Parts: sequence; structure tokens; C-alpha cells
Amino acid sequence: MKTEKEKMLSGELYDPLDPQLCSERRRARLLTKALNDTRDDQAEERARLVKELIPSAGEGVWIEPPFYCDYGSNILLAGKVFFNFNCVVLDVAPVRIGSGVLFGPAVQVYAATHPLDADERSAGRESGKAIDIGDDVWIGGGAIICPGVRIGSRSVIGAGSVVVKDIPDNVFAAGNPCAVLRRLG
Repeated sequence: MKTEKEKMLSGELYDPLDPQLCSERRRARLLTKALNDTRDDQAEERARLVKELIPSAGEGVWIEPPFYCDYGSNILLAGKVFFNFNCVVLDVAPVRIGSGVLFGPAVQVYAATHPLDADERSAGRESGKAIDIGDDVWIGGGAIICPGVRIGSRSVIGAGSVVVKDIPDNVFAAGNPCAVLRRLG
């Protein structure tokens, strides 16, 4: 029988009040609080906290506080990733982020989702869908990345966009819903 965490990571409905999941979220909350409370002159402490919060973080990852996430351990970061101020990553499913990715301020990455059926929602179950962001992507400030999408390498997402479907490599896409406006390169 699968644990609630195994269900969560595989995209099945799961119980978010499971004690193991509650404990892991509490750990992430405490680490993000510590990260968000650091001063700008505490770069080494910030790097240590990021590595503890997101064990897979590659070299050269920089997160400008404040930053928020559900677990941290489900965020898979390659190197040289930059999160500007006030980003949120709801990582109830894997969130894979390639190298050289830039997040503008207040970008929201939502792997978490809920059933559309009201009776299922009221039962307290939720689920997640993995998100994949390729290498060398720039996501403009205030963009929202919805569950289950893939953003191709070297693409740019315009500020304030709501990404609800996959975006190919090498494009500029923007809007609500986000749509490809032109090829890049």
C-alpha cells in the first residue's frame, strides 16, 4: 500500500493532513522562515539554508528572500538558477528547473491542484502535477505557472502571464492564457 507521500509524488489524490507530510511541510516552513530572516550580508548562511531546504540545488543557485515553498525537497534545481523577491513554489509534485533559469519577482509555480468535483474537494484530498522548466528560461515577474506544464529551453515568459499549457523551446510567450507570440533565435 502506498504512503500518502508516494501518492502525492505520483500525482494521485492524497491526504495533505498525513502526519509525515505535515512534518515535512513544517520543516520547510521553518527553513524558509530562517532564509527569509537572513540579512543581505549573510550570503553564506543563505546558501547553507537553500541547500538544506532544496537538497538537489546545483551550484550558483540564488534565492532572494522572501521565498516560499511547500516542501523544498521536491524542487529539483540545476545550477545558476535565480529567484527574485517573493517567489512561491508549491512543490507537492516534482518541480524540475534547468540551469540558467531566471524568475522575476512574485513568480508563482503551482504543482498543487484540487479535484474539480466539489464532493471530492470537500473530502479534503488534493493532488499535484509535475512541472518541467528547461534550461536558460526567463520567467517575467508575476507570472503564474500552472500544474503539469512544461516550458521549453531558452524560452521567455512575459510578465504577468498565466501558463496553462506547454510552451515549446525558443519562443517568447505571454498573456492570460499564455500563448506563443514569436520564435526566438
